[in-house]
Amino acid sequence: MALELAERSRIVGESRRHETDTGSVEVQVSLLTARINQIADHLKDHKHDFSSRRGLLKMVGRRNRLLRYLARTDVDRYRSLIQRLGLRK
Repeated sequence: MALELAERSRIVGESRRHETDTGSVEVQVSLLTARINQIADHLKDHKHDFSSRRGLLKMVGRRNRLLRYLARTDVDRYRSLIQRLGLRK
């Protein structure tokens, strides 16, 4: 259920801040969002997969912590990221 290498490379390429960036907050949140969406689709078909549900909740919490950090440190980057990913209404 992990992201395929091509999909992962595409996400990193779209969200990196500079040419060699692979670990900035934007990249981490983008990868977590893709993984969260993938697991949420899986859980629509497999409602009783509680271990995947727990992993999903842990990922949502990690993404939330990263977003709170980004909002604290750089509001402009935070706003552009949530708009690009469509996270908040």
